[in-house]
Amino acid sequence: MQILNENDIFKASLLLQEGKLVCFPTETIYGLGADATNQEAVLEIFKAKGRPNFNPLIAHVSSIEMAEEIAEFTELAIKIAINFWPGPLTLILKKKECDICPAITAGLDTIAVRMPSNQMALDLICKVRKPIAAPSANKSGSPSPTEAKHVINTYKDSEIDAIIDGGRTKVGLESTILDLTTDTPTILRHGSITKEDIEAKFPIKIAESIKEDEKGKVKSPGQLLKHYAPNLNVRLNAVDVKEGEALITFGETDLEGEDTINLSPSGDLKEAGHNLFAALIELDDSIKFTNIAVTPIPNEGIGIAINDKLNRASSKK
Repeated sequence: MQILNENDIFKASLLLQEGKLVCFPTETIYGLGADATNQEAVLEIFKAKGRPNFNPLIAHVSSIEMAEEIAEFTELAIKIAINFWPGPLTLILKKKECDICPAITAGLDTIAVRMPSNQMALDLICKVRKPIAAPSANKSGSPSPTEAKHVINTYKDSEIDAIIDGGRTKVGLESTILDLTTDTPTILRHGSITKEDIEAKFPIKIAESIKEDEKGKVKSPGQLLKHYAPNLNVRLNAVDVKEGEALITFGETDLEGEDTINLSPSGDLKEAGHNLFAALIELDDSIKFTNIAVTPIPNEGIGIAINDKLNRASSKK
């Protein structure tokens, strides 16, 4: 695995054009990228992650024009893209006839598209001159990486060809996913852009459907019940610390464990989201504990996304 930096974007783009896997930073988390038009390369993403092939990927683009080449944009979709791109919002749209490989959409007639705001990610896509397919660069089901070291410590050198080290990601939570192919725009995955953020810009109501449908079909990433889970068990809404537990807290609290991480001592939900996955990964690396206890986090604003991640991390399914 080659360790690259911001000066190696062109080198990384050549690797992608050759069908290699390159991990790169976005403003949300690190993504595991492949040329979105190369079926063999995209299938290597599923293999490296151990990701089920029914779980679709996101196509990352560098402009609305690039997105329009692969997806059908309604008038509302264009307006939402103009307001929130580049940024941590993924749109589910009808897929056009194009060169995007079938593995990305998992056989669906829709496609997930996003324009990241991280400059290294945008430069990389521009130099590849094609959309980049990129799920989070974790092993399937585990916490998402927000630092290059999280990826380096997870994969064998033979599984990934290169990683661009861009430091700690800014947001720390995956993008919000908004389905615009339904009668009512619907959030399929919570992120740092909230339902209220979107409704404040447009005279529309946003619905929520953050799990697979009644037939078990997954329309977007992040809908599996058990996800973002460390190896240790996670106990939510803790008001005490039991023997063998590490502790994650939020805001002002007198509760302390043998190993305690406060996601935001000041009670800032944005800061808590930024620190969540790094905290889970750090505590999971400890051999001293069997569980991670998490104190309550307000279920409002970005807190909805944080609690959604924690609920999936604690699922026994």
